[in-house]
Amino acid sequence: MKIGFLFPGQGSQTVGMGKDLYESYEEAKQVYDKVEKVTGMEIKRISFEGPEEELNKTQNTQVAILTQSLAILAILKKYNIQATMSAGLSLGEYTALIEDGIFDLEEGVKLVQKRGEIMQNLTPQGNWKMAAILGLSEEKVQEACNQVEGFVVPANFNTIGQIVISGEETAVTKAGELAKEFGAKKVSILNTAGPFHTEKLSECSKALKEEIDKIKINAKNSKVVKNLDGKPYSQTEDIAQVLVDHIMNPVRFTYDLQTMYDNGIDTFIEIGPGKTLSGFVKRMNFERTVQIKNINNVDTLEQVIKEVTENE
Repeated sequence: MKIGFLFPGQGSQTVGMGKDLYESYEEAKQVYDKVEKVTGMEIKRISFEGPEEELNKTQNTQVAILTQSLAILAILKKYNIQATMSAGLSLGEYTALIEDGIFDLEEGVKLVQKRGEIMQNLTPQGNWKMAAILGLSEEKVQEACNQVEGFVVPANFNTIGQIVISGEETAVTKAGELAKEFGAKKVSILNTAGPFHTEKLSECSKALKEEIDKIKINAKNSKVVKNLDGKPYSQTEDIAQVLVDHIMNPVRFTYDLQTMYDNGIDTFIEIGPGKTLSGFVKRMNFERTVQIKNINNVDTLEQVIKEVTENE
């Protein structure tokens, strides 16, 4: 069994996430308590009780999702369940970098807290939207964006046949309608409120660079696959620059999944709230059969531990 970890990004959050893990596992409790100490945030209350409006604030969402993923990882470590490669969707790439030791846990958590605050406070004012387009080629999605007035661009290449566009609300709506005319099977508005992974986040990018420059980066050949180009981080990589570029460039998660598959990953385990990334793996239609698992609560955690340990 060759395992690949996948870590979700913003939009996967739900009120109550992580509560049963916190109550059932000392390892999870220690992670939540440490994150609260490091950040000064009431991350348990926000995650477990909400309300939804508070959890959905970018500055809260990012730390909440990161914390649940780290809590699950701490439990998996106890059972010696490790990945050969890993990738995360947007925010999830930071989780992967912490898990791989590129960032120490404490500094990585602080960085994600700052990233959330930066994206909450420095995202330009405006009516922004993101929408997922299903069943249309990259070329046709780009054409739909090009043909409407206003700012809208492809922002996330999630999987085969699923591309997210990002930009001004009216332009996103019009591009979505055009995509349907071009043959898209479905267009879904996402639970996000900014032109993420576009040039509009240039101020966020500059502010993030200042924060990354303050912390220690443990450069090494990493098992983490980058959103920017679908290649693993190398020891000579300018990691700070990659993450600065990452915030205002498209997420090419399709490339990440293909790279992991090409390197022999046969078991993908999604770690954190939701099951979105598991769905992305299914849509890749890999020639070789792969196992797809997700962990977002005690039941799914215990099922995965059972299945993996039995197959060792």
